[in-house]
Amino acid sequence: MISQNAGGSALNTCRLILEPLNPDHAKEMVPVLEHPGLYEFTGGHPPTLEALSHRYVLQSGGDPSGSETWLNWIIREQETGSAAGFVQATVAAGGHAADVAWVVGQEHQGRGYATEAASAMVDWLIQQGVGRFYASIHSRNASSAAVAAHLGMARTGRMDSDGEEIWQLDPGNG
Repeated sequence: MISQNAGGSALNTCRLILEPLNPDHAKEMVPVLEHPGLYEFTGGHPPTLEALSHRYVLQSGGDPSGSETWLNWIIREQETGSAAGFVQATVAAGGHAADVAWVVGQEHQGRGYATEAASAMVDWLIQQGVGRFYASIHSRNASSAAVAAHLGMARTGRMDSDGEEIWQLDPGNG
């Protein structure tokens, strides 16, 4: 089973560093998450520094019930060190399945960062024994659908409670 501390190491790709989330990231992430277009499909609005700081404290502390493991990484450009977005995985009890998500700030989009970061996260999770992945994607969010397809995920035709379609990847069965 993956522990909360399992995501304590940075993951590196050709162009990116996935840095484990900590509350100090809030200040630099507010500008990354400030564009209203990021919330077109997920709802909500850009977070304030106070709200994001609070969220990062909670996310860094892990699921209080202990029924799942929360893993969050800030996406950072290797060349500049700038924060560009985040990836996250919620690993179910037992560690066999994970819900995954990705967000890349508006000014960093169109460079393949979401695909590169999400691939690194999924590859790492597979090495940890996770064998099934899910992502919930709005029907009009073509960018996230493209990332999911690059990961090898497929539409299931099932909808989650927010009306988003559930995509699934079973790496050992493909």
